[in-house]
Parts: sequence; C-alpha cells; structure tokens
Amino acid sequence: MTKNTTLLVARHGNTFGLTDIVRRLGLTDVPLVESGLEQGRKLGNYLKQHNLIPDVIFVSNLKRTQQTAEQALKILGLQILTEKLDMFNEINYGPDENQPEEKVVERLGKETIKAWDESAIVPNGWKVDPQEIIQNWKLFSEDLLKKYADKIILVVTSNGIARFAPYLTGNFEDFSKTHGIKISTGALCIFEHKPKAKTWTCIDWNIKPV
Repeated sequence: MTKNTTLLVARHGNTFGLTDIVRRLGLTDVPLVESGLEQGRKLGNYLKQHNLIPDVIFVSNLKRTQQTAEQALKILGLQILTEKLDMFNEINYGPDENQPEEKVVERLGKETIKAWDESAIVPNGWKVDPQEIIQNWKLFSEDLLKKYADKIILVVTSNGIARFAPYLTGNFEDFSKTHGIKISTGALCIFEHKPKAKTWTCIDWNIKPV
C-alpha cells in the first residue's frame, strides 16, 4: 500500500535575545542566539517523539535556517542530505531591511503590517513577488512527489516564505482565515499528500515544540 508523502515546514529559531532590539531581517544573514539553538533542539525532539524522522532536509542559504536544521539533526542523531535552495531565503524588506521593528511599524502603519501577517499583502517598498513564491512552492512540491514520494521532507525556512506554503492546499483564503499564516520562530507545520490527490492537506499549523 502506497503511503502518504509528508512535508514538514519549520521556521528557524530566534535571532534576537530578550534584551536585543528586534529588527526586521530579510537577506541580512545573522546566526541564532542561544534560545534559537535550543528551539532547533526542541524541533528535533518533537520530530523524534512523533516519529517524523525526515529523509531529506532543505534549508536556505542563511545561517539561521542551517543552524536550526543542524541542531535538530544532532538530537535525531542523523547524517542525511541537507540541500540549500535559494527559494527558501527570506524576502527582501527593501527600505525596512535590518531596521528596528518599531521604525518599520512607524513607516508602514499597524494596519499594513496586519494585512501582511493575515493575508500576505505586500507592503509598499518591499522587494517581493508573491506569485513567484507561490509558484516556487508548487513546483517544489511537484518535484518532491517525483523524487520523494512516500517520504518525509523537512524544510527550514523563514516566515516571509513559509506563510505562502498553505497555497499547496488549494484554498489559501479559507486557510488564512481559519489558521492565520504567521508562524512563530522554531514552530512547525505539517502537510500531507495522499496518492493521486490534487492538493496537499495541512495536518497541523504553527506547532511550538516544547
């Protein structure tokens, strides 16, 4: 009997400590802080406890995604293929790149940020093409079904990219209203694809491993 294909989408761990000024990071490459490394280990523990052992892992070119995956792998005790893909890099925040979040909200306004967090409506000035990200997710998922059918695939990416993954369900609008699309740092989302199905099913969203 053919098994389902499982796609795990995780957001990287924390890049700021409790006393740090939180900045909006896109392509600015910074490492995880200690709490972020711990989130990576918690992710590994969650995968181990729930028998979600990945067969392959995809990350971005940014340290924060790679380090999250590395910490999870240490807990899992695995040495498996980890592939870097440009499509999983965070978006470019344009004039707001690497700026304190307080200043970003001041420039754009709370309603604009809310529209981005709830409906993925891109604020003015950000250098991002939603249709390109959506298409990347669809092409990536199609490739997975060809190469890794029946397998468990883990993607560690950033929030600006992960929030578009629900397009794989075929009904982003209803999904966003029901679940929300903003994902916490270190959190996990689980999608499954049944043989011959046209779309993916989201089994769980924004799980925070403890």
